[in-house]
Amino acid sequence: MEKENSKTSEKLSAFLGSGIYRFEDSNVVFIDPVRMLNRSYTRFRASPSAYYSRFFDSRETIVSSNSKKRKRKDKKIPHDLNEREKAANLRHQKARPMLLKAHELLMEATDLLAIMKDLRSGSNTCSSTECSEQNSFIELGKVWQTPLYEIILKVWKGFERVFPVFNNLVVNETSDDIEAAFLNKKYILPRESCFYMIHSLVQECDVGFNLIVIDPPWENGSARQKVRYPTLPNRYFLSLPIKQLAHPGGALVALWMTNREKLHNFVQKELFPSWGVSHEATYYWLKVKADGSLISDLDLFHHRPYECLLLGYCHGEGTNSKRPSSLRPLKHDQIIISIPGEYSRKPPIGELLLEHVPDFKPARCIELFAREMTAGWTSWGNEPLHFQESTCFITFACSCCVGKMIRLFKVKENQREAQSADGKPRLTKQSAGELRLQKDITELNLTKSCCISFPNGKDDLMNFEVTIKPDEVYCK
Repeated sequence: MEKENSKTSEKLSAFLGSGIYRFEDSNVVFIDPVRMLNRSYTRFRASPSAYYSRFFDSRETIVSSNSKKRKRKDKKIPHDLNEREKAANLRHQKARPMLLKAHELLMEATDLLAIMKDLRSGSNTCSSTECSEQNSFIELGKVWQTPLYEIILKVWKGFERVFPVFNNLVVNETSDDIEAAFLNKKYILPRESCFYMIHSLVQECDVGFNLIVIDPPWENGSARQKVRYPTLPNRYFLSLPIKQLAHPGGALVALWMTNREKLHNFVQKELFPSWGVSHEATYYWLKVKADGSLISDLDLFHHRPYECLLLGYCHGEGTNSKRPSSLRPLKHDQIIISIPGEYSRKPPIGELLLEHVPDFKPARCIELFAREMTAGWTSWGNEPLHFQESTCFITFACSCCVGKMIRLFKVKENQREAQSADGKPRLTKQSAGELRLQKDITELNLTKSCCISFPNGKDDLMNFEVTIKPDEVYCK
């Protein structure tokens, strides 16, 4: 029993650090996208309350809002399935036992479920309404003023760089995340990242990519009804130059899919062959609520609580598309469980795929039709800044200093004790900044709490002073 508790504790500890919880002896993982995204940042953090804008409603709210819908669903009229629907149902029945088993594993992980309920807790800097009131990059990219629009990158204090924001490569070459300004909004760019805000793919690239993640705006009636984003005809994607983008040593291609049978047939018979991609494995993204329950009935025909991620290998032009023999084989039927964010927003899956990437060390990664950015990645699309607006982030100015604070821990502790003549620390009122830092340091399992001050203001992060105080002196 003690050994099992120790293993559980280790897995939870690893999850809190990485955002990835791995279930033993299975192909199932649970991920917290917020924790995974935050590994791309130092001075900022993705706001949990902004990311998890759905599926955290109370049970009373859900019952109240869905009572009419439930009655309508209970009365749905059965009908004979056509050939395409039969094929889709057969595909679903094949995946169903694996998905049910994965969900059972999640519901048995009581310690993880307890953490899941609190994943949205934290500073709320952005409501779903505020996040929706964004610059419309799609519309701005169509007007005659498009070539005149510029984005300002605040690289260092007092130093800025200006780039054309459309049809141009915008790069953050620094090892820190930076702020950028465009029109009346501010955006956060992760370290060593870049984006193309462009409507057509750049045909020339000096070095190919080892990992290509694609989240196409598939033609979809539901998306049109919600007016969330414009979609494209499926045949448009045949023209994507995947072979030209792939590294000569090969590339792992990850394609997000809906559950429409017509789309599966199109990808298998036309799209992958036209790209020179060999299908190697299928992953499943199972969507759950904060209490662990599925977001919809598993057998609900047109609204399954899961999506597919098709994986395959592609070599550069002039080579075949077979999997390199030196690579670790892809496991079939991997299941990724998470609580969904905004509509159509996919979880960050790059880290889960890196061990299967050809010529990794380090991999060059690109996301096509991207709506957010990742450290070290290239993001291409007509709205890669969609989820980068600063209102959806929490300022975390002290995070880049944590390592230095830990190294100064004992020195400052001795300094504090020497300044206290009677051996008792002085009680001082705690600022909001100190409160945040105490929470951050507590998560590192330190026995003391640190507070930090910036003599020259918080814009000068390299000039700071650290004070060590016992936990009990902090005022609530």
